[in-house]
Amino acid sequence: MRDTLGRSINYLRISVTDLCNMRCRYCMPEEGISKKEQNEILSLEEIFQVVKAASELGVNKVRITGGEPLVRKDLLKLVEDIASLGTIKDLALTTNGTLLKKYARGLKEAGLNRVNISLDTLNEAKYKEITRGGQLTSVIEGLEEAKKVGLLPLKINVVLIGGFNDGEIRDFVQLTMNEPIDVRFIELMPIGQAAGWAKTNFISNYTVKEQIIELISIYTGDRSSPAKYYKLPNGKGKVGLINPISSHFCKYCNRMRLTADGRLKPCLHSNQEVDVKLALRSGLRDLKDIMEQAILAKPAQHRLNDQDNEPIHRDMFRIGG
Repeated sequence: MRDTLGRSINYLRISVTDLCNMRCRYCMPEEGISKKEQNEILSLEEIFQVVKAASELGVNKVRITGGEPLVRKDLLKLVEDIASLGTIKDLALTTNGTLLKKYARGLKEAGLNRVNISLDTLNEAKYKEITRGGQLTSVIEGLEEAKKVGLLPLKINVVLIGGFNDGEIRDFVQLTMNEPIDVRFIELMPIGQAAGWAKTNFISNYTVKEQIIELISIYTGDRSSPAKYYKLPNGKGKVGLINPISSHFCKYCNRMRLTADGRLKPCLHSNQEVDVKLALRSGLRDLKDIMEQAILAKPAQHRLNDQDNEPIHRDMFRIGG
């Protein structure tokens, strides 16, 4: 289905939980969050109904997110159900990687195509600092298991944080030299309670190009991808720069987001939401009609850089990474 600007909306990002086993400083409060009552979040069966309706409107790409999606009980069943539709050509998952060693093979067998792993530092002490207690070794083991079982292409997402990991840019880029791994640098976004922290520690992704001058620009053929891709000379993988702040990619945005509590978000950087949980549970409105409403409400672009922009109320973990 196309929105009012003619953009083909074929990508649905689904948050299955706002819970996480980490407390990353730019995302989660140190004390964690209160678990919602079961009836406050969508069941896996309800999520599947949304995916099925979305696929009938032309969605063929689905990404499962959180929080940390692998803490959601029975997630493998949801993956299997979505894969069984036969209409979803790209079924992926974003994870912090700490539980991936345990679940990678099951995810692959259930029908998952690939994973993105969030990893902001390659230093054990700094990883423990940014996650407030996480173990880098568990992520590395998960990454290796994902490669072993074939959850490929493997992408590593690095949130660029001024004064924290900007000294590791070359180390991350070097990971793409000898293996078909994509490393994507993402600008820190001022969302929710972390907005002030994000603004203080923000640096532009242009820092990557300034440090790694040998990067070669490449075109992947996918204009809807949020990343601009580069590679090292003779490198096997790619380096992606995702610039939602310094250079937005709204013109080609093809996505919608579903929150764990049943709200469709036409734009990540807007407080506009459409309630699908009510439609699912009341039966008063057709689910596809609700989704069409959300697609047609998609704005031309976000207003993050406007002085009068309304701050985003939801935290990122409550939207879906």
